[in-house]
Amino acid sequence: MLNAIIVGSGAGGGTLARELARASIDVTIIEKGPVISPKKVSECYQTYLSDVEVMETTCFGGTTMVTLGNAVRTCQATLKKMGVDLEEEFRELERDLNVDTLPDSHLGNATKKLMDSARSLGFEPQKMPKFIDPQQCKPCGECALGCKRNAKWTSRIYLEEAIKSGARLIEETPVTEISTHNGQVTGVKSYDKEFKSDIVILSAGAISTPRILKRTGINAGDNLFVDTFVTVGGICKGINYNQEVPMNALIKQDNIILAPHYSGLLLDKLEKFKATKKDIMGLMVKIKDDNTGKVTGNSVIKYNTLNDVELLSKGSAIAGSILTRAGVDAHTLVSTPPRGAHPGGTAALGDVVDKNLETDIAGLFVADASVFPESPGAPPVLTIIALAKRLAKHIIQFY
Repeated sequence: MLNAIIVGSGAGGGTLARELARASIDVTIIEKGPVISPKKVSECYQTYLSDVEVMETTCFGGTTMVTLGNAVRTCQATLKKMGVDLEEEFRELERDLNVDTLPDSHLGNATKKLMDSARSLGFEPQKMPKFIDPQQCKPCGECALGCKRNAKWTSRIYLEEAIKSGARLIEETPVTEISTHNGQVTGVKSYDKEFKSDIVILSAGAISTPRILKRTGINAGDNLFVDTFVTVGGICKGINYNQEVPMNALIKQDNIILAPHYSGLLLDKLEKFKATKKDIMGLMVKIKDDNTGKVTGNSVIKYNTLNDVELLSKGSAIAGSILTRAGVDAHTLVSTPPRGAHPGGTAALGDVVDKNLETDIAGLFVADASVFPESPGAPPVLTIIALAKRLAKHIIQFY
């Protein structure tokens, strides 16, 4: 029986675990973080300080535990040009995960105001596709803190299916090294512990994956992007946006998206106005940033290029216009510092991995946002799952 080790349990790792285990492959999932209740997942945030603050989550289920349930196709045309056609996988996922926009009952007052304001200024807002079950979702504004009602899809759903199919989970075990022999992978090490396998799939995220690859002698870690974003907002008394489904609408511009978003950092900046959470209305400005960052053994380096600054400035100006038309006091408009929650590109397709996501070491694959050839400038989760499904099909067929 084929033996596979999957390093990481986020969108890519969870998907591969499920697909391979269901195909009767012997699967071991090795997760650096703990198995933790969704209610406590905010304790697992990890932040890397640079010019742009970079965030990730280390726990069972990875970053899917704190995503906002957004399900958009990203990088599809670029990947197809590089020999990776995901159309079949996207269709399968959109059906299996019930990807759809939420009903109007889940569209809050602030989101409606922002959409109306955007339309009046000539923009074309649309509802954001989600993998959230409206039957289970009671809008509370806390998607990024872990869904208390299990209303949104997370990789834990796939992981639990994988475990029922025989997969094993090893938690709180960081992989420190890949074992190889004559150019072929033979397993992984966690300090002095060694785990043998026929194939290894790294799905540890775009920060940890390149570090593991580097220790294996593979040149990875360059071309980091993070989908840089700021949240622009101000005071609209009693609007209660903080209790709405976040990012439930979408405004697309060239290399920029805008979406309703609440950030506690805005509240901190508006302290002098004695604002409360209920008084803040905001818009996230997310850009397709230049992939000029770098992950080293002990640091994450990410800064804004001139192009990034221009995109953030343009998006922020649009956000300010929409917000004030929607009722925000223009004198209270503030912005968060630039941050990034979608690190990727550090083991890019065509550079570190081939079209089957395999490295130069036979049997060593990568299936997370590391392999993206460019910044999507939009939520990447659906594309990561699609890439993982495609890789699972390849492994099942050829191994």
